[in-house]
Amino acid sequence: MKNFLIKSTVIIALFLVAFGCFAYFATYSKGISAGELVKFSRKGAIIKTWEGQISQGVSEGQIFQFSVSNSETAVIEDLKSFQGKYVKLHYFERYINLFWLGDTKFFITKVEEDKERNNRRF
Repeated sequence: MKNFLIKSTVIIALFLVAFGCFAYFATYSKGISAGELVKFSRKGAIIKTWEGQISQGVSEGQIFQFSVSNSETAVIEDLKSFQGKYVKLHYFERYINLFWLGDTKFFITKVEEDKERNNRRF
């Protein structure tokens, strides 16, 4: 009986570790999303995360919500300076949402100002 409990505990622990590694390191998709940066803020009561939105059209259904890892300091500074401008966001999508990393499954790795579109606007 003791052997069974030990083996069961080890198998469950290995499964949880494998699932945790998969959830953190595996990416579901990678891509680029473009639009006007309408919101970027630091949110959370205990665990603070960077969250933002870009508008990809005229309706509220075309809002792309994203998160930025705290370690991506260059991306955070760029997003702060591009508020209200058109941007291209390079992102990856995780399989599941890990609440301590952000509110969404989409994480920004690089941001570029869409200068052509910004110049056309004015």
